[in-house]
Amino acid sequence: MKKWMAIWAFVVFLPAVHAQNPPAPSNVENGKRLYLKNGCYECHGTVGQGAQANPLAPRLAPRPPALAALIAYVRKPAGGMPPYVSRVMSDAELEDVRAYLASIPEPPPLKSIALLNP
Repeated sequence: MKKWMAIWAFVVFLPAVHAQNPPAPSNVENGKRLYLKNGCYECHGTVGQGAQANPLAPRLAPRPPALAALIAYVRKPAGGMPPYVSRVMSDAELEDVRAYLASIPEPPPLKSIALLNP
């Protein structure tokens, strides 16, 4: 009977404990630091612009994949990308990296760049 009561108390009080300790918001500066530290920029560019010459290094910013998709891909990537296990970059750190990528503004339209439109 004691085991049942312990399970009941856990289920009843878990939402209250979770509400008191909400997850920390994403940290853009930490995401930028991790993106550079872990070498993401080497293929995807310093601002997530991707590499035209390498289709395996796509543009990531300013509209990165959803967090769940990003985590799934980073853990088990296709192509030549190395996997990043959670010991290297945790899910929370990947959330920060995603926040950094999402914070990068859209590039200006090509038509607005005078040198490209003589």
